[in-house]
Amino acid sequence: MKRLPVLGWHLVTICKVLDIYEERLSKNKYLAGDFFSLVDLSHLPFTQYLVGQMGKEYMTTSRKHVSAWWDDISSRPSWQKVLQLYAPPF
Repeated sequence: MKRLPVLGWHLVTICKVLDIYEERLSKNKYLAGDFFSLVDLSHLPFTQYLVGQMGKEYMTTSRKHVSAWWDDISSRPSWQKVLQLYAPPF
């Protein structure tokens, strides 16, 4: 069996998780229901890193409901303020 590089394996895992989220978000606006919660909030830093610094935006945009969810939560004024104050150094 051919082994994927570590990053490749993680990307496959992330894709599987995003597929599950796609199904979940087809029924609810947010991951825990129809309200923004800590569940959604906890995804902001890593997903920002994924679509920003890693350049893997296609992983969210290729999934209709995940894309709408990401657009919604990442455009919140409070998150935009965090991004202004704590821009990554690279």
